[in-house]
Amino acid sequence: MSSATTFYDFEPLDKKGAPYPLKSLSGKVVLVVNTASKCGFTPQFEGLEALYKKFKASNPDDFTIIGFPCGQFANQEHSKDDEIQSFCQVNYGVTFPVLGKTDVNGDKAAPVFTWLKEQVPGVLGLKRVKWNFEKFLVGADGKVVDRWSSLTKPESLEQPIREALEKGKKQGILASQKKAETGESGEAGEQAKLA
Repeated sequence: MSSATTFYDFEPLDKKGAPYPLKSLSGKVVLVVNTASKCGFTPQFEGLEALYKKFKASNPDDFTIIGFPCGQFANQEHSKDDEIQSFCQVNYGVTFPVLGKTDVNGDKAAPVFTWLKEQVPGVLGLKRVKWNFEKFLVGADGKVVDRWSSLTKPESLEQPIREALEKGKKQGILASQKKAETGESGEAGEQAKLA
C-alpha cells in the first residue's frame, strides 16, 4: 500500500485471520510492538501490560498497544494464533490487542511494518526490524513519533507516550475529543440522545 499516508490506512490480520482496520484507532496514540512468546525479551509483556493499564486508566479512549506476534527471529513464536493468544493471556495477563502472526521483514512483510520502517528507519538507516520487541510509537495523527530497540524497556516509554497524548490534545485530534464533538461521550452521551 504505497499510497498509505498514516498508520490508520492499513488492515493487518487479527488473531482469527480477519482484517483488523487500523482506522478504527484513529485519534489514538498507539504503541506497536512485534512480540514473541519464546524470547529473552518475552518478560517485557509484563511491562507492556502495566503501561497499557496505566494509560487506559487515565486516557481510556486515547491510547492502546498492539502486539504483532512474529516468528522471524530464531522461530521464537508459536505456530498457531490460538496458542499465541493463550500464552499471552495465561502467562502475562495481556489484555491489549495481540493480532495474528505477522512477518515484519522480507518479501512477505505486512504492509504496515514496511510503512513503519520507512517512516523511522533503524540504526544506520536500516529499514528492517532487528529483533523481537522493537517498538514504534504512533501519534494520534497516525504518524510515527519514534522507534526503540528490543533493549528499551516498556516502562521507559511513559514520557514519550505522555508527550504524544499532549500533542494530540493540543491539536484537538484525540479520539476522546472527537467523541465529545460528535456527542458520543459514552453513557452520558447515549442517555442524552435517548432523552
